[in-house]
Amino acid sequence: MKILDDKRAPNPRRVRVFLAEKGIDVPFENIDITVAAHKSPEFSRLNPIQRVPVLILDDGTAISETIAICRYFEAIHPEPSLFGKTPLEIAQIEMWNRRAELNYLFPVAQVFRHLHPSMAELEKPQIPAWAEANKPRVAEIIHIFDEALKNTEFLAGARFSVADITAMITTDFLRPARLTVPDDAVNFKRWYAQVSARPSHNA
Repeated sequence: MKILDDKRAPNPRRVRVFLAEKGIDVPFENIDITVAAHKSPEFSRLNPIQRVPVLILDDGTAISETIAICRYFEAIHPEPSLFGKTPLEIAQIEMWNRRAELNYLFPVAQVFRHLHPSMAELEKPQIPAWAEANKPRVAEIIHIFDEALKNTEFLAGARFSVADITAMITTDFLRPARLTVPDDAVNFKRWYAQVSARPSHNA
């Protein structure tokens, strides 16, 4: 078993943090996306979408998509639970993780991919207007998270979950995307200071 990833990219980092929280040790093999290694014929046979990470099982089965990989490990190592246990907890974590993926990680990624010079060769065509259109969406979702965090310690409730991992890694991604957390998002800043102090953050 091994995981193909590029440690600098946010989605592979989500898997690394998830495994660190679980205490699971899996070998990683670097796929350098800056030189388009993820577009090679060999990698494309494993994942035709040409994205990292990809989990390769001992029998050669390839599993791609960050949350699919995390769910695999949650199923075989259920404790500590990061996807929830009760029906309500599972639903709430799923809801907040989807919000973090679709309304936070996605627009931040679009800003980075369509504005940052380092992405010019990988994102063709770069559309700066699309990046600019996504900037206000980032501030909007951070304020939604900030409001929710008035009443909860973590994004989906009282326990750290995969939703916090997604939002935390996305917050780290703000810097290369040249975005910042709004000054008035005090609850969000409190939450980020707390989750980023966890040992798994360095995975």
